[in-house]
Amino acid sequence: MAPVNAAPQPVWDIALRKRLRQGDSVFQIDLAFLSHARRVVLFGPSGAGKTQTLRLVAGIAAPDAGRVAVAGRTLFDSAQGLNLSPQQRRLAYMFQDYALFPHLTVRQNLAFALSRGLRNPPRGVRSDAVDHWIDRFDLGGVAGHYPHQISGGQRQRTALARALVSQPAALLLDEPFAALDKGLRERLRDELKALQTTLQLPMLVITHDDDDVRALAEDVVCLDAGRVAAPAR
Repeated sequence: MAPVNAAPQPVWDIALRKRLRQGDSVFQIDLAFLSHARRVVLFGPSGAGKTQTLRLVAGIAAPDAGRVAVAGRTLFDSAQGLNLSPQQRRLAYMFQDYALFPHLTVRQNLAFALSRGLRNPPRGVRSDAVDHWIDRFDLGGVAGHYPHQISGGQRQRTALARALVSQPAALLLDEPFAALDKGLRERLRDELKALQTTLQLPMLVITHDDDDVRALAEDVVCLDAGRVAAPAR
């Protein structure tokens, strides 16, 4: 039993080291941060290492050393020889370009997340979870449409619904508003913040946009050249 006055565990406990080489150039990620906030923004200029950091947290790439724990659950610890697969980590990753399957409809894109890699999910597939998130994001009118047939905002909502349909333990977002116009960015920031507040799902967002920081961050970690340039606040 934990002591009565034990300090709460951080939501995000991240320490990462990774040496990346491309041709003659070398980029070194060497960073660490703790945060008790559920909405954390990794902020920094292009080339700061934000996307690489997110990939390491997700398990898409392997750190050389370090530790990743989210909401008290350890996902990677080089000292212990622990390295859970991306599937075992249950971290939903929303890519900057949304990475929707162009040959699948909105509904099938969501169903794919539940099918765990089924190459051709049934065209008429229905499930309570898929229906829930289609309704939640007001996608019913375009559920049978393909990604090229829907708007940028609808593509973003589809990608977010697909990320959430499998009930992830946390949500990782890579520049989620970069491809949208200013008015749509403002509206979808508000929607995302309201959704996260309702679900209380840990969320790690990377951005180089000050407006994203002001709208979403409970805590900010500034990155520069692969390192923490300022402490979380």
